[in-house]
Amino acid sequence: MRAPAGVLLAALAVPAAAAGQIPNAVVVLEVFGRVHPDDVPESAPPRFVLLEDGQVFAGGSRRLAAGRLSPAEAKALDRRLAEVRKLPGLSGTVRFGGGEGRQRLLLRRGRPLDMTVLGDPGQAAPAWRPLAALLEDLSRFDHPSLRPYAPASYAVSAREATLPGGCRSWPFPESPAESVFAPRTLPGDSLRDWPSGASPAVVCAGDKSYIVTFRPLLPGERP
Repeated sequence: MRAPAGVLLAALAVPAAAAGQIPNAVVVLEVFGRVHPDDVPESAPPRFVLLEDGQVFAGGSRRLAAGRLSPAEAKALDRRLAEVRKLPGLSGTVRFGGGEGRQRLLLRRGRPLDMTVLGDPGQAAPAWRPLAALLEDLSRFDHPSLRPYAPASYAVSAREATLPGGCRSWPFPESPAESVFAPRTLPGDSLRDWPSGASPAVVCAGDKSYIVTFRPLLPGERP
């Protein structure tokens, strides 16, 4: 019996560079989940990124928008982050009641904090409400300054496998096999007709098929 696409992709998750490698990022939030059964959540762009200069990025499962916080808005966010840092029992892993949600929050200003949050923020105990509220707000962040972001490059990740529906021919000089063990990069203008983020493509190269994803990279980020 054929395994469901989501199960197959979970077992064959393509390698993806950690969003924590974004230069000058002081806040990074990643949200891992599937919009469609064949999505590869690890290749989605970060849900929220704040850089030292106030520039912000908000992502979905495939694309990013870029904007900028005012100094007052940045200070207000800093106060919320300081409140979260003071929570008793804060550790590398926090669980909110039930649910299968998984998020990663990275704070780099001051004492670095890298935590995985499991479960539904809506079910958080009262003691965790400052953290849960922060995650809820950042995960659906909207701002008047946000505009579509056109990445200069993408991280290419691949795994030898296939999905129902056939495959596209691979038009690039470097074989997808080169991106199996570590992501490589391709310029953004070469991928206008390809899916991005968590949405995979199935490609044919020689006599093999690969599941390939293209994760949009932020300024200065390298896989």
